[in-house]
Amino acid sequence: MKIHEKYINRCIEIAKNGLGTTRPNPMVGCVIVYNGLIIGEGFTSPYGGAHAEVNAIQSVTDKLLLKHATLYVTLEPCSHFGKTPPCSDLIIKHEIPKVVIGMVDDNSLVAGRGIKRLKNAGCDVTVGVLEAECKAHHKRFFTFHNKKRPHIILKWAESADGFLAPTTKNEQKPVWITNIYSRQLVHKWRAEEQAILVGGNTVIQDNPSLTVRDWTGLQPTRVVIDTHNNLPNNYAVFNTAAKTIKLTETELDFSKPLGFQICECLHKHNITSVIIEGGNKTLQTFIDENLWDEARVFYGTNTFLQGTKAPVIIAKPALETKILNDTLKYYTND
Repeated sequence: MKIHEKYINRCIEIAKNGLGTTRPNPMVGCVIVYNGLIIGEGFTSPYGGAHAEVNAIQSVTDKLLLKHATLYVTLEPCSHFGKTPPCSDLIIKHEIPKVVIGMVDDNSLVAGRGIKRLKNAGCDVTVGVLEAECKAHHKRFFTFHNKKRPHIILKWAESADGFLAPTTKNEQKPVWITNIYSRQLVHKWRAEEQAILVGGNTVIQDNPSLTVRDWTGLQPTRVVIDTHNNLPNNYAVFNTAAKTIKLTETELDFSKPLGFQICECLHKHNITSVIIEGGNKTLQTFIDENLWDEARVFYGTNTFLQGTKAPVIIAKPALETKILNDTLKYYTND
């Protein structure tokens, strides 16, 4: 492995420590190297806190070494004032002579300006190291800014005979298809994404909480499609455990395709990623409108014989794994 790739790979590795906490900011990783040794590391703090470059520079004990060091970072350092001052200015202030960047930030607020500022200050700047890997790492951020919608993850569990739920059930709660370990994994996913969305029928049938309970992390914003704005507030999704956004006929025209309208609403709410956990109708809407980036589908061993059919997705799984008796397949929309 080439030396620049080695350290950018390390940047990606530590950046994942910010998964689920930096939103809507990207989870950036930064490493500072002097004489072949890492002397500082940092990743993006929870939203509103310091960026990766700031944390990496602050972690260096002997700041005099910065004048002879190389700074590695997954994404172009910012050049504008937001919640924090520009990272490019801090790099220049400490006279760091070499900067290696995974990829350009094509967000209009940055878009090469950080690189230009560093070069104008005399920094030796290298761009495009492990660019594909950095792009994949920052997928939520770039989907939001480039496609003007959240990064969309479809998730459901279906029985061995292809149903989401049986025709009848005794209680107003889900009929579990997956085991407890698969369900814990879903709670982990919830903590990693900014929002979770279901249709009103799922709320009525299952009364889900849509919160993180079997994992530790931030609660996602709950998004509920309430067609006629008549769902009672005593449902669990309207409790105080997490924020809830209702999408009603005020925001959506239900006579037109819903996927693009929903994406537009979520973009206005500054939501960079969403898990669609709705029923067949909601999930199939996003599939049919080709508005999805990933699908994570559990296949159980039980059978219902009849009930609510699972969505149909035309794609080959990119990855397949077993969780005890459950089969989990990952799909990507290329």
